[in-house]
Amino acid sequence: MSTTTFGRSDDLFGHPRGLFVCFATEMWERFSFYGMKYLLVLYLVDHHLFSDGDALRLLGAYSALVYAMPLLGGIVSDRYLGQTQSVQIGAVLLVAGHFAMAFEGTPAMLGDGGNVIRDETAISTFYLALALIIVGVGLLKPNISTVVGQLYGDADPRRDGGFTIFYMGINVGAASAALLCGWLADAYGWSYGFGAAGIGMLLGLLIFNGGQSWLGGKGDAKNPELLAAKTSVSLNLLTLKQTIYAGCLVAVGLVWLMMQRPSDIGLLLPVVSAAFMAWFSWLLVTQCDNSERGKMTALFFLIVTSTVFWSMFEQSGGSMTLFAERATDLSLFGLNLTAAQFGSANAIFIIILSPLFALLWPALLSQNIEPTTPAKFGFGIMQVGLGFGALLIGINNPDAAGLVSAWWLVLAYFLHTSAELCLSPVGLSAVTKLSIARYVGVMMGAWFLASAYGSYLASELAIFFSSVEGSADGRLGAEGFSLLFTELLVYGVALGVAVLLVSPLIRRLMGNVR
Repeated sequence: MSTTTFGRSDDLFGHPRGLFVCFATEMWERFSFYGMKYLLVLYLVDHHLFSDGDALRLLGAYSALVYAMPLLGGIVSDRYLGQTQSVQIGAVLLVAGHFAMAFEGTPAMLGDGGNVIRDETAISTFYLALALIIVGVGLLKPNISTVVGQLYGDADPRRDGGFTIFYMGINVGAASAALLCGWLADAYGWSYGFGAAGIGMLLGLLIFNGGQSWLGGKGDAKNPELLAAKTSVSLNLLTLKQTIYAGCLVAVGLVWLMMQRPSDIGLLLPVVSAAFMAWFSWLLVTQCDNSERGKMTALFFLIVTSTVFWSMFEQSGGSMTLFAERATDLSLFGLNLTAAQFGSANAIFIIILSPLFALLWPALLSQNIEPTTPAKFGFGIMQVGLGFGALLIGINNPDAAGLVSAWWLVLAYFLHTSAELCLSPVGLSAVTKLSIARYVGVMMGAWFLASAYGSYLASELAIFFSSVEGSADGRLGAEGFSLLFTELLVYGVALGVAVLLVSPLIRRLMGNVR
């Protein structure tokens, strides 16, 4: 009779050493990603003189593709490359993309006729940088988490603790990135802020490559012989591995073209959604019994509901960052911060609140008063709406200079983070519990597609209010911010209440799953 030993003499702090390789890799990947995210709209508006609408639409298209691309990255790694090589090529693309972002070129200027004169080489390089980052995230993001899971056996009680440590790495990277890169961009120039993000990702790549012995082969390709074989797709000129690498470069080229036409992504998303709806309808009718049909219907409701949530939550990198720059007194504790640095608030609050929520749900369950999963979604949507209510209070109570206190922005981020903790981890868990086992991967993909759709809708909502009466030259001003945040407050609270009202029905569809 065999026994399983969970701890080993070469473990570090009670966990496999490979966990800390993944922790550091993902921390620096998130450092690079968030170091760029909160600078993006400001860079486009202030340096290249994009209108608010054009900058926000580009942000929405970029965010949508960042959420959607891991679907393809997961397929490539599962079937062919394995997680390790997918992370490595993804990291290389990310390093290249972030360093390309550091080429800012000549600032745009207004010509005699009021037309904008831009450095076209810098703009083309910028689109290429975004394409490299999007494809790189698609390869790295889904696979580094998979490697963490493979470090633990199926019954290893340390698994949840390991993922908690890993998740903390994500948020340490996110918090430090917005603070450091935001400061560098303001103090020394855009290239320094973006360049720091590139250096962070390079460190992550070096750590991952240097720590392979600690990973013990976890994430390696399942069939390396297949990767070494020549493929008919390449007319037997390239191995499968080389063909995949070439395909990644082709993907970069296609995304580069797409980023120059961000409105087309808004047309593509409904087509993808319609295709999913058709497939899902077939699944319910032909592949599910009554119990499975109820659970899958409940899951579909949660996925659609999450789209509403993300359309509000993802205002952080767009309208909320512009609000911080244009309408907020950015001094806190005697320090003068930058608009981009306020993006760190979400990650900081995640670090503070996550342990409290981890204790809260079991405590409520012990008293038999824990909200159901649909009810948690309702509370999450209400809270994100109330976050915009905090900003409205600030707008209506400016200081003598007409600026809003930064504490209202901090309160908004606090409410948005507590809302995220009610919905995001709960939703990921629901996907694994409610999906038919053989389709859980597809449904997880649908969950992230909802995030992509919500991110694009977030930009479209802000764009609409950038053109309201009182907003000069398509720029969000005091009236535009007020109308947008009022709409989001009403939108969030009303839909949150609606979700709470139907939550008992959705709970019944879930059967024995809480």
